[in-house]
Amino acid sequence: MAAGKRSGQARRPATTPAHSGLTKVGLALVTVLLVGGCVVGIVRRDDGSTLVPAPTAAERDDTVPILARAAEQHGLCYGWRLSDSSTEVVSVGSNAGVGIGVEENPQCPRWVQVEARVTYTSASSELDDSAFVTVTTSPDLDRTRLVGLRTRLERFGLTREVFVDDPGWAVTRAATVLPLLVAEAGVVEPLATTAPVPADQVPPLAAAGSDLWRDRWGQLLTVAGLLLVAVLLVVVGLVQRSRQRRAAAGPADRTAPGQGPPAPGHRPPGPGRRPPARGRVAPRRRR
Repeated sequence: MAAGKRSGQARRPATTPAHSGLTKVGLALVTVLLVGGCVVGIVRRDDGSTLVPAPTAAERDDTVPILARAAEQHGLCYGWRLSDSSTEVVSVGSNAGVGIGVEENPQCPRWVQVEARVTYTSASSELDDSAFVTVTTSPDLDRTRLVGLRTRLERFGLTREVFVDDPGWAVTRAATVLPLLVAEAGVVEPLATTAPVPADQVPPLAAAGSDLWRDRWGQLLTVAGLLLVAVLLVVVGLVQRSRQRRAAAGPADRTAPGQGPPAPGHRPPGPGRRPPARGRVAPRRRR
């Protein structure tokens, strides 16, 4: 009787190639890296906002003492004023402090102020971003001498493009330059300079550290991340290879040494039945 398919024949277990699991892990890691890069790019890119950023707290706090020293020696108040396209004030300050302007201030009858109005357009607009910078003064000052102060700001790199790129830093930087420009115009005397310290009394500078970690921390983090991913891929590959070897060695371990696979139709001895020994003939039972 010919059997189309033997029921007793053991089927070979289907094994998953090791590279398939490795490929899945690699694709997952690549996906995570791509998504993370996209998120960082979205966070760091220009989102097309039309809001004008104000000076940072450090920029404001560093500017006020400089203006206060100049105001004490010149008898003039110095300040800044930053606004957006709707003329809404974004930041204002002077030698009197942050948030205190020089205009209509009883403590500042004579004053000089740098004003910047920055306009940011939306991404869908055909117009470019722009900045309008001017230097205003109190009416009692000789304005004929102060003509051209705005253009003199460009000597210090304070162009309109800089006001567009970083308006907060530019307006506070321009305010610190005003005392020098006013003195150059002959309106006030230059600021008194302190006597230089003799070279033998200058304390030595501390040893400067390396700028490798400070200037290249982003690149170092990227390299560390890539190395971590490489190590993880190697570990996953070794684990998958070990599982594949165990799966391939499983059927061979179940076969005793020196014995081949069981013949078709052979029935293994059941419980309580002792298989006959090789080379002996089982004795016949007496009736």
